[in-house]
Amino acid sequence: MQSAKIINDPVFGFIRVPRGLLLDIVRHPAFYRLSRIKQLGGANIVYPGAQHTRFQHSLGAFHLMGKAILSLQQKGHFIFDSEAEAVQAAILLHDIGHGPFSHVLEHTLISGVSHEDISLMVMEQMNEEFRGQLSLAIKIFKDEYPKRFLHQLISSQLDMDRLDYLKRDAFFTGVNEANIGSSRIIDMLDVADDQLVVDKKGIYSIENYLVSRRLMYWQVYLHKTSVAAEHVMINALLRAKQLARQGLELFASPALHFFLYNDIDRQAFLHQPECLQHYLTLDDNDIWSAMKVWCSHPDPILSLLSRDFINRNIFKVEMSDQPVSEDSKQEKLKELAQRHHISQDDARYLISCIEVGKDMYSLDDDQIEIRFNDGTTHNITEASDMLSTSLAAKKVRKHYFCYQR
Repeated sequence: MQSAKIINDPVFGFIRVPRGLLLDIVRHPAFYRLSRIKQLGGANIVYPGAQHTRFQHSLGAFHLMGKAILSLQQKGHFIFDSEAEAVQAAILLHDIGHGPFSHVLEHTLISGVSHEDISLMVMEQMNEEFRGQLSLAIKIFKDEYPKRFLHQLISSQLDMDRLDYLKRDAFFTGVNEANIGSSRIIDMLDVADDQLVVDKKGIYSIENYLVSRRLMYWQVYLHKTSVAAEHVMINALLRAKQLARQGLELFASPALHFFLYNDIDRQAFLHQPECLQHYLTLDDNDIWSAMKVWCSHPDPILSLLSRDFINRNIFKVEMSDQPVSEDSKQEKLKELAQRHHISQDDARYLISCIEVGKDMYSLDDDQIEIRFNDGTTHNITEASDMLSTSLAAKKVRKHYFCYQR
C-alpha cells in the first residue's frame, strides 16, 4: 500500500504528503476550496501567467517546512515527530481563511475580521472533526507553544510562507530577477536561544531575499494596474452591498447573497455558525459569476463597474508621493457625475484613493538574526554591508488616485 500521496509541483518537483493527518487535511473540502482561489487575485491582468492558486502555494509552503524541519534535525535540534507533523499541518492551513480574490472581501462584504482570524476559526472547526488531532498545530500557530522557533517557521520575516510565495509568484509571473534561493536559505537556518538564526555563510542569500521581496511588492503585488483592477471589483461589491441594503434583489450565489444582504463582522463570525459555513463555500467563481450577470443590471454604476472588470477596462491611475488633495477629488467627482449623468454621491464608486506601502525589512517584526563563527548573533541590519538600519527603516509610501477612464 502506498505510504504517501505524491504531487507534481511545477516549482519544487515532487511533493510527498504522508498518509494520516496531513493527507486528510489536503483532501478536506475546506482545503481543496483553495484550488478555486487564485494566489495573486487580479495580478493576471498584468502577468497572464499568474494563474496559480492558494492550494498550490500551501502545498509549496508545506514542502519547504518539511525541508526546514529535516535541516534543523540534522543540526542536532530535537523535534518530536508529533511536533514535526503539527508544524506541517499548521503551514498547510495558514491560508485556509482566505476568501475570493484573497483580500477583497476583507474590504467589502465583511468587517473587523481578517483572513488570519478566519483561518484560526476554520482550524478549530476542523480540529473538532479530527477529534483533537490539530490541537498542537493550533498552539504552534497561535505562538502558545514553548518551542517558539516552530512558530517562526510559520510566521516571521523568514517563514516558509514567504519563501514559497516569493519563489512561486516570481516563477508564474516571469519576474526572474526576484527568484530566491529558498533551498540555500533553509540549509543555512539554525536555532539559538529558541530563535531562528541564519548562519553567516547565508548572508548573501538573505540580502537577495530581501531585495527580491521589495521588487515583487512594487513590481507585482502593488503594481498600479493590479491595484486599480482590484478596486474596480471592490467598488462593484460595495455598490452591490449598497443596493442590497436598499432592498434590490441581485443575482448572487447563496453564499455571496448571504454576505451581500447581511452585515457581517467579527462578532457575527464568532456567534453565528452560518457565517463560516457560507464563507467556506465562497471562491473566485462566485464573484466572476455575479459580475458577469451584473454587467446588464439596470443600476448604471453596478453595470458599468462590472463591465469594466469583466472586459479589463481598468481604472486610470495617477501615482504620487503625496495624498490626493480634496479639491482634486471633488473636481474628478464632478466630472464623472456629469459624464455619466449620475449624482456626485454615486460617482464616488468610480474613484478610489489608496495609500500603499511596504518596507524592505520591518524593524517592528521578528528580526532576522545572523550567527557568526564565534557564536554571537547580530541583526541583519548590523551584519550586512548592503542593508543598513536607516535603509531598512525607510518607510516607502505611495498614493494611488484611481478613477473611471
